[in-house]
Amino acid sequence: MTVEALIFDVFGTCVDWRTGIVREVAAATARKGLEIDSVAFADAWRDLYQPAMQEIRSGRRAYTDLDILHRENLDATLDNFGIAGQFSDDERAALNHAWEKLPPWPDAVPGLIRLKANRIIAPCSNGSVALLTRLARYGALPWDCILGAGIARAYKPDPRAYLAACEALRLAPAHVMMVAAHNGDLAAARDCGLKTAFVARPLEHGTGQVTDLKATSHWDIVAADFPALSAHLDLRLHD
Repeated sequence: MTVEALIFDVFGTCVDWRTGIVREVAAATARKGLEIDSVAFADAWRDLYQPAMQEIRSGRRAYTDLDILHRENLDATLDNFGIAGQFSDDERAALNHAWEKLPPWPDAVPGLIRLKANRIIAPCSNGSVALLTRLARYGALPWDCILGAGIARAYKPDPRAYLAACEALRLAPAHVMMVAAHNGDLAAARDCGLKTAFVARPLEHGTGQVTDLKATSHWDIVAADFPALSAHLDLRLHD
């Protein structure tokens, strides 16, 4: 197996989106003197993520960057929590930037640095180029380039998202490995001819998480974390 590039899911796989969003929501509402459940708010905001993208995948809506979808979903969540009137447009815009300030998982940056030594590494995320660039700067994610929905103008698991990343790197899908903590993401990538690696993130949705706790298919590599993934690939590199 010759893997020349690794492309990564970001939200949940590389960064702890839930902790980051809870933190930013808690800070924003505290400044307003509001007492709300910031965990419930973060989960409710995230729950609108897939339905918003599905409108685009289905063709009912033209491609729209995730930054805009996040803002629309934020407006809806503020309304659902009965606090829409407490936030100005500028304050909503500032809170929407929470998605650019998500903490990497502890193993992510050292693992990515190690993986980058021998291969191209890039995100293949539903985030926009702007969002992923600022998130990389915030969390010191050492990408070689930014790939994903922003260049494909399509949201995973649409095949165009994976194939556009391969095309941008001028690599055949068989020489590109998709890395994700989500079995469905890997299944879609494998259907496009990419290699696959599963890295579990059992706390992505908190202590009550019930999905993606383990690999549910025979992925090319199943690793405990990014350094372990690097070790697997290093062994194969020298076979």
